[in-house]
Amino acid sequence: MSVTPASAESTPFEIAQAETPATSHETPADTHAAQPAGEVHTETGVAHGDEHATGVFPPFDQTTFASQLLWLAITFGLFYLLMSKVVIPRIGGILETRHDRIAQDLDEASRLKAEADAAIASYEQDLASARAKGNAIASTARDEAKAKADAERAKIEASLQDKIAGAEARIAEIKAKALADVGAIAEETTAALVEQLIGAKATKAEIASAVKTAAGE
Repeated sequence: MSVTPASAESTPFEIAQAETPATSHETPADTHAAQPAGEVHTETGVAHGDEHATGVFPPFDQTTFASQLLWLAITFGLFYLLMSKVVIPRIGGILETRHDRIAQDLDEASRLKAEADAAIASYEQDLASARAKGNAIASTARDEAKAKADAERAKIEASLQDKIAGAEARIAEIKAKALADVGAIAEETTAALVEQLIGAKATKAEIASAVKTAAGE
């Protein structure tokens, strides 16, 4: 290699750049484009040019059925374990707790109903007893009032009988006295009339006999 004066003045860095091949300026995209179509990517494990070649939806890709079934079995197993160990026991505990609570509520309701029925029966019994006692008291009071009224009436009737008997005796006495006075008056009147008529006095015995005869008629 000959050295010219111009090249002698150049720095070693410029000389290295001049000797670098032109392919060193290629971009990564150009490098990937230059790789063979059948080469496999180390990052993804998919061959270049095959990712868009089939156009099949990944879950329907037959080449991945085995892995899909494996992951499905693993997921189902985990889900089954989760359900059997956590979810179902917890739901069962909740249902058991609610069942016990409902049973306790039903027992409490039955107890309260029994107490209410007993209270109602006791109330009705007390009410019937009070009614019977009230009727007995009323009947006793009525009988006592009737007996007292009968006694008062008998007493009043006896008093009236005594008063009537006394009044009748007094009337009889007054009547007898009045009749006696009438007889005396009649004898005097008869004596006066006889004296005026015949001009002579009649005896007292004759006048009394005549008055008695007239009263008897």
